[in-house]
Order: sequence, then C-alpha cells, then structure tokens
Amino acid sequence: MTRSSQTDQATLHLISIMHFTSQDRLFVLTGSGISVESGLATFRGSGGLWNGYRVEEVATPEAWHANPELVWHFYSMRRRDALSAKPNAAHLALAEIEQKLGDRFYLCTQNVDDLHERAGSRRMHHMHGTLFESRCERCNEPFPDQALYETAENLPHCSECGTLIRPHIVWFGEEPLDMEHIYTELNKATTLLVVGTSGSVYPAAGFVHVANHLNIQTVYIGPEEPFNADAFNEVVLGPATKALPRFFKPLSLRLES
Repeated sequence: MTRSSQTDQATLHLISIMHFTSQDRLFVLTGSGISVESGLATFRGSGGLWNGYRVEEVATPEAWHANPELVWHFYSMRRRDALSAKPNAAHLALAEIEQKLGDRFYLCTQNVDDLHERAGSRRMHHMHGTLFESRCERCNEPFPDQALYETAENLPHCSECGTLIRPHIVWFGEEPLDMEHIYTELNKATTLLVVGTSGSVYPAAGFVHVANHLNIQTVYIGPEEPFNADAFNEVVLGPATKALPRFFKPLSLRLES
C-alpha cells in the first residue's frame, strides 16, 4: 500500500496506477467526509454524540418506538441543514466522471443527503436511505418528503392506514438497502474508489476486502486514514474537493482521446 499526503504528488501517482480502458468499470463508495466539505456535520461525532444526540436516542428502532417526536425533531434538523448545503467540487467531479464512463460507473453512498443528486449523479444508490424520503411503518413504501416534523402535534401518519410515518433511514440494527445489487455492481468493477469514510461501519467497510479478493484496484481518498487503511492499494490523505477534481481532469482527457 502507498500513502500520499501531498495532493499534487498523490494525483500524479494515482494517474500512473489507474489505467482506464473501454472495458474498465469504476465503483465509488462515499461517506460523510465528502459532505463535511459542504458544511454538513459528520454524523458520527466525538464522544459518541451526533449533533448533540446519542445514537441510542435518535438512530435505532428502539429510539423510534420510545420517542418518535425526538427522532423526527432530529431528522427535521438534518433536513434543514442539508437543504441549505450545496454540492462541492468533489460531488461535481464524481458527476462529471459518470458522464464520461456512462454505465461503467456506479456510486454507492453511505450519506443520506442529496448532494450527489444535486451535483448531477444518476447511477447511484443510498445504502442507508435518504433524508428526503419517508415511509409508512406498515405499508413500507418510501415517498418524497421534505417536510419538517418538530412537534408531537404534526407527526405524520399514513393516509391509507393511519400508521405513523418514519424517516426512510437505515438505523443501527437494520439492514442496508439492496445489498444484493450493490455486491453485483462491485463484482463487475475493476477499480474501487472510496472517498471520505471512517472504514468502521459495516458492511460498507468490508467492500475493500471483497475487492481485494477479486483483485480489484482499491484507492482511498480522504482527510484522515480510515480504520481499514491497510486494506487499500493506495491511500491519499487530503480534502476530496482538491484531490478528486485534479485526478479526474486528466483522466477525462485520456478517456476522450
């Protein structure tokens, strides 16, 4: 494994080891580190707190059943923050390379904000759900929703069955969404690029190990080493907003030649 802390040096090295041909496929996994550069707080904060809330209070099925008002207050706050944020240069770079690679590109994100979509990404999947969808606990069908529910009086209920509506978010203790399709896409990849993740949340943290088993080239880009750094062929330390545009610009030129 190679580690690089200087963005320019890392970019040149990445270009030298990643040779995209018409047969290559890129699988990208993004985490909260890419959204931090748009001003969104990392969901996993210090001291086990997320924006002042403990995991057990707002991000488990048990928390939901114990206090849905508090859970909706928390996710309403997150919706408000996400709506005011804007895609950054890293989001835009990924959307641009998707346009070049077409269906040979796949983006899987652990993030629940919609910054990738607003940047232009289309071939993507939110494995942990999305902030701007909700679903009935009984009907279990997600629907678009940007409303804020911050008091007990305005908690939403299903118009069909009257059951309480919950955020369309994968909480701790729940299964990520459509893992079978994710692994199908990963199995087809020739390069795995991971951006801004902690490397501690599974099953996403295990993607690099699957890639290694399949002899897929693995690259990590982020401001800090992830917990699974030793599993990557290349680790680039630095802001994704600087590293990704510098890496993808010459790559795009080569794809067009």
